[in-house]
Amino acid sequence: MGMMLKMRSMAPWFMLTVGGLFVLFMVLSDSRVLDFARTQSQNVGSVDGEDVTYQDYSTMVEQARKNQEQATGQQISEEQMDYFRDQIWNQLVTLKLIDKKIKEFGIVISDDEVRDAIMGPNPPAEITRQFTDSTGVFKRQDYETAMRDPRNKQIVIGLEQQIKQQLTQQKLQNYLFASIGATESEAYDTYVKQNIKMKANYIKIDANTVPDADVKVADADMKKYYDEHAEDFKIENQRKIKYVMFRRQASQGDSVMIKNGLDDIVKKLKSDTASFKSYVQSYSEQPYRRDTVGLASLPTEARDLLVRGNAGDIIGPVATFEGYVVYKLVNKTNAKNEQVRASHILIRLTGNDAEDKKKIDAIYNEVSKGADFATVAKAKSQDGSAPQGGDLGWFGKGQMVKEFENACFGGKVGVVQKPIKTQFGYHIVKVTGRSNQDFVVEKIVNKIQTSATTTEKVYQDAADFGYIAKENGFESEAKVMKYEVIETPPFNEEATAIPGLGMNRALVKWSFENSTGEVSDVFRLPAGYVVAMVSEEIKPGMKPFDEVKETVKGAVTSLKKLEKAMAIAKQIRNQIGDNGDGNAAKTVWASAEVDTTVEFTTAGTVGTLGREFGFTEAAYKAELNKWTQPVKGRTNAYLINVKSKTQFDQNAFNAAKEAIKKDLIANKKNVYLSQWVEQLKKEADIVDNRYMFFR
Repeated sequence: MGMMLKMRSMAPWFMLTVGGLFVLFMVLSDSRVLDFARTQSQNVGSVDGEDVTYQDYSTMVEQARKNQEQATGQQISEEQMDYFRDQIWNQLVTLKLIDKKIKEFGIVISDDEVRDAIMGPNPPAEITRQFTDSTGVFKRQDYETAMRDPRNKQIVIGLEQQIKQQLTQQKLQNYLFASIGATESEAYDTYVKQNIKMKANYIKIDANTVPDADVKVADADMKKYYDEHAEDFKIENQRKIKYVMFRRQASQGDSVMIKNGLDDIVKKLKSDTASFKSYVQSYSEQPYRRDTVGLASLPTEARDLLVRGNAGDIIGPVATFEGYVVYKLVNKTNAKNEQVRASHILIRLTGNDAEDKKKIDAIYNEVSKGADFATVAKAKSQDGSAPQGGDLGWFGKGQMVKEFENACFGGKVGVVQKPIKTQFGYHIVKVTGRSNQDFVVEKIVNKIQTSATTTEKVYQDAADFGYIAKENGFESEAKVMKYEVIETPPFNEEATAIPGLGMNRALVKWSFENSTGEVSDVFRLPAGYVVAMVSEEIKPGMKPFDEVKETVKGAVTSLKKLEKAMAIAKQIRNQIGDNGDGNAAKTVWASAEVDTTVEFTTAGTVGTLGREFGFTEAAYKAELNKWTQPVKGRTNAYLINVKSKTQFDQNAFNAAKEAIKKDLIANKKNVYLSQWVEQLKKEADIVDNRYMFFR
């Protein structure tokens, strides 16, 4: 039985989670998840002509969802499901494309290769550790006995499948990465970036300090720039669409339904002997916790209720940012920090202090003689709290400016204080509450979510509009229905997201498969449902010179200013020589900046200067304690005087070289693999009709 237990303890190793690209491919392709329902007719899309059925895709999504929820212990909300389905779709597409390439490359794993990997001299470490004793000795005979035991047949079959997957993965990697390596020069450059550190004094001439009048830009200069930077003005095949958004959000009825459900739970709680914790475990969307919190940390809507409550009270349901919440007030304890609640009336500073003081004094006289503070605040306060009668809610020390804080924490509850002045203006303060208590609470939380009924209604509204818009015209029908029509900026065919709408490759593809004026079916997006119309087709080409003339002029002006800055730097260098005082630069150019860097490397970033590869490369090559010739940066000209530089250590480089090459190769492989997969997707014929199946 010992052997059986060892083998069974290995079983979880076969149950792989979705991980790296190759592992994803191997697990799913070998288990045939994608082949179980080929006879079904409903297809959510296709990859290079190979159909993806609704059943295949839904099964894959559901399995991945279960895997993730088991791994994280958290459920995937309905709001997250659109994004999650997109992830699984991308993985499925990748899987199919890689599967196709493996067949094209002729990669096959024989039974002998699998057998040799299992029974050969070096079995997989994941298995051998199950048969290794406390001294680190691998018990080969026990391992082979277990492998041949008929009772372990299913586990061994799973092991063979896993080994086959790994060997296929290795062969594919060998095929793809055969030509990837790292040179001695690349290792040297990497070592320098990581280990050679410098500090320098510098003089900076910011090109933006050169007056516009000092540079002349002729039409010939602009035309030359336009011709030499043609790629910058290239127009790809683009589309613009107009759309109407039908937002998927909870209705008043959804909110009432959640509240009514919690009302019923509160009634049960008040008559039930079961613990509040058991109700949390049964009805709350958040796990059970007992928290000690201050007033400022509680939702605004719950604060006064808890202040007035007593230990043991059930409070709520209360509508908060979390949803509807039912609290159990377990206890009140002494707080380390006092909290106050205050209202105020603000008159902002206008620059005429006498007039401002006159206004606030008049208001103070009004409220001090009995006028209702909240009513006056609503009418006359110039603060965002005016609609709430000046109420600022509960807060602790450190949250307000000092003068206001002193008035609040030093004032008596219910007393209208004389006006005080802060950087914001004149305030009349009234402290309305004071608490030195924290609250020990447990809570049941129910989010206010969109019900299936509401979702169906929103979808039906969108579908109805789409149907009528195709008959009567998109914009005219939207006007009749009083729907807002929004037009997107241009987007290209490779876009993964549409500005203003977010990610939806299916809608992008539809936009390029249809002509101006065509109206779409309903597309699902994270925010709701969209009906769109192609509003403009932009053909590929070049933006006309006249259209971009001002942009070109700005670019040429910047270049000429930088040339001028370089000339100024040259003048400064001529004046200060190799070792002169950098501060003398200001006698040549008053706006010159003289400063010292923090420690930097050739990686490109130099403290507050940001990424300046020209600066770091020039510094690396420079002699110590000697001003360089002018160095051109992105928008600045520099003179650099390197004060310290780490010496290159040949022995240390020799010792680190192979490890550096190994890291470089690993990074190159990751980049190559990502680019290879993206290229496969770009070249493939991918049809995504999922929007027709998921609401």
